Amino acid sequence: MAGALAVAVVTAGAVCARTLRLGARRQLVGRPSSGTGSALLSTLPDFLTASVLAAVVGVQLGWLPALGWYGPRWMVLPALSLGLPAGALLGRLLDDMLPGAFAEPWALAAAARGVPARSVARQALRRCVPGLLPNLGLFVVGLTGGAVAVEQVFDIPGLGRLTLQAAVAQDLPVLQAGTLALLLLAAAAGGLARLAARMLVGPALRDGALSSLHRPTPSRPTTLPLLYGGLLLGVIAFGLARDPLELDTTARLRSPSWAHPFGTDALGRDVLARVGHGALETLALAVAVSAAALVIGVVLGLLPRFSGPLLDTVNAVPPVLAGLLVAGIAGSGASTPALAVAAVAWAPLSAHTSALLQQERATTHLTATRGLGAGPLHLLRHELLPAVLPPVARHALLRLPGVALALAALGFLGLGAQPPSPEWGLLLSENQPYAERAPWAVLAPAAVLALLGALAVTAGGGVRWPGRAVRCETRARHEQRSKQREPVTASTVGETS
Repeated sequence: MAGALAVAVVTAGAVCARTLRLGARRQLVGRPSSGTGSALLSTLPDFLTASVLAAVVGVQLGWLPALGWYGPRWMVLPALSLGLPAGALLGRLLDDMLPGAFAEPWALAAAARGVPARSVARQALRRCVPGLLPNLGLFVVGLTGGAVAVEQVFDIPGLGRLTLQAAVAQDLPVLQAGTLALLLLAAAAGGLARLAARMLVGPALRDGALSSLHRPTPSRPTTLPLLYGGLLLGVIAFGLARDPLELDTTARLRSPSWAHPFGTDALGRDVLARVGHGALETLALAVAVSAAALVIGVVLGLLPRFSGPLLDTVNAVPPVLAGLLVAGIAGSGASTPALAVAAVAWAPLSAHTSALLQQERATTHLTATRGLGAGPLHLLRHELLPAVLPPVARHALLRLPGVALALAALGFLGLGAQPPSPEWGLLLSENQPYAERAPWAVLAPAAVLALLGALAVTAGGGVRWPGRAVRCETRARHEQRSKQREPVTASTVGETS
């Protein structure tokens, strides 16, 4: 967990480095948000990354050990497998909040007075990190109890794998002890995250002296979502025109060709056909689960006193363990992964909503609006939801590939759809033993998952509250005109304030 957290922090810093550099130099207005590379990283299945690193770096190159747990060298590959996707997602969330911090009055005054860009960037990080600390606490528990697939690939006797084996073997004492350890870790991580958030924000929460942390200007429209969406729809359309169950034992594990653009699997079935038909099941479940998680997360996030203890409890249950519980109650089937992931997918969105709501309630404009006689419903409809819902909706879009990965991970572990279903997790599980001999059979569904992640990231930048988007665009035009008329100086900033 410690190694994966270190990798995640470095990865998150690399993802938002461009925004920090441009924002500190007042060059961020009108620049499109970068995110394709982070989308690819965040959509890498940890079990697939672990398998590739173990086979290439550990076995073929022999640089690092691939199996066992005997010292620090055995920690590198598992930490990379877990930390890269988590860091990419954290970096994207931080990158989404930074433009709002750089548009606050303190940043404008600091730039006018010649404060070094490094100091401005450091203060912007301090302003945005408290909103992400609850999610960082969720990652701490997820990297411990949810690393079952990585522990299984690298043969690590971790807590998540131990709990899973105890659940399968119905070893109640070990299962109870493992679950209790995860609950205590979740409670400790959640409490430390909330305490650190209060310490970083300082007395501004008590005095109501914060500004609303949202993007000041809408992102510049790009054609990337149309490109990624067109590619994804094209792959699905071409796959649907083929038979996913047709067997040809004379064409086993054939490389990509005109007849089989994605190659064939170990039974001679067309991989493109199985990817296309599996998309209907995987994407439909992922979208439905993400929508349900968004609604539940926002509703419970608006009630932090009620959802706080529930959030810590749910956070301690890894999706794999939830899948076992659901499978024990409802039986193993295609709906088991969806029910298991839906039971825990709302927790990060609820934590994000609660963190943003806490800061939004401490803003000066909300205090002024309340002083003018506005009631709770008016504040919720016109102030709180327009500021909280768009970033949480963008967060849900960023997690859409993660939901698909969680469904795939449960299928990879045999808790979801059963053969001959073309569900993506089952495709990865079936073809993973042939990754060295026929890598295309594994890379094809992984590439489609990465394409889904790139689509979600690039499309998420356009999520705005309808009325607020128009006001932001008008404000951006006025700011652009004022910059063209006169240079920014300390006196002009003072007159404006």
